[in-house]
Amino acid sequence: MATLTAARRLVVKIGSALLVDRNTGQLRSDWLKSLAQDVAWLKGQGTDVILVSSGSIALGRGVLGLPAAALALEQSQAAAAVGQIRLARAYEEALTPHQITTAQVLVTLEDSEDRRRYLNSRATLETLLGLGVVPIVNENDTVATDEIRYGDNDRLAAQIAVTVGADQLILLSDVDGFYTGNPNEDASATRYDTIEQITPEIEAMAGDAGSGLSKGGMKTKLMAAKMATAAGCDMAITEGSTVNPLQSLENGANSTWFTATLDPHAARKRWISAMKPRGEITIDDGAAKALSNGKSLLPAGIVEVTGDFGRGDPVAILDLQERRLAQGISRYTAQEADAIKGRKSSEIEATLGYPGRAALIHRDDLAL
Repeated sequence: MATLTAARRLVVKIGSALLVDRNTGQLRSDWLKSLAQDVAWLKGQGTDVILVSSGSIALGRGVLGLPAAALALEQSQAAAAVGQIRLARAYEEALTPHQITTAQVLVTLEDSEDRRRYLNSRATLETLLGLGVVPIVNENDTVATDEIRYGDNDRLAAQIAVTVGADQLILLSDVDGFYTGNPNEDASATRYDTIEQITPEIEAMAGDAGSGLSKGGMKTKLMAAKMATAAGCDMAITEGSTVNPLQSLENGANSTWFTATLDPHAARKRWISAMKPRGEITIDDGAAKALSNGKSLLPAGIVEVTGDFGRGDPVAILDLQERRLAQGISRYTAQEADAIKGRKSSEIEATLGYPGRAALIHRDDLAL
């Protein structure tokens, strides 16, 4: 079984049914305080933590007196607008006593599908984590419509885990793992402790059961598991309504772990290597040596730029003998890269007319 304290970076998904009492529409404050204790415990172990939290619509619905039935789009967005500020405040109030700073990050499906937005989201989350902040991520329900929605926070949490290179993803759910059938309907259904591969047989076992406040069923959790494990991230489903749910998981609470075959770093490098390059960057010997020593590619080492690539596109990196050394994700367009080639990072703003990133390709986005 995986251990949470071994994770360098952990993403935790919290469903609406855990945060909000379905009968009263009120926040489950005591439970949230216990979750904050868990986060502080993990932070004390040196683990980066990101929380992907539902609950804004459920909280806003109660404040606005909207019915428990399905809401029209504009009603859902109004409820989210009211609920988001309350949700962010609730997390801030729960984590502040532990000297933990929080940040609200609102995203849509477009933010991961568009390379530029994806890179911006990744850079923001990395910076927040580097500063010791716990980001609270939620879908931006005030603006998202069906065509730009994730639709459930299981897959959103998996996408966030992939984006930040998390080691583990924990789905706090209303069930304590993945079963051979719906345990509420099939008394013979048994729970898996570990699933190493998601086969068609496993997929056939997933039903659509969910709680009254939850949109995600077991099928969405399997989709999240596929996404996470392919990126080198282990994923667990466990029952989350108990107090201190993460410490309970660490202490052996019922769960199902989906195991990855690669670590996040290796999985990302493989993904970058498999992409079709949109251009080429030729570098000098000094830059080539720096890359071999695990450094990022800076503009100063660039000799030539060819192709028509955009920010976030893959590019091949060649040495002066035109031998292919690596492939990476560019933080600049081809035109920008050509303008700053051979220049020091301190000269980027003067050259482009706006501040840019010091590295043209960061070492985390580079596969040798």
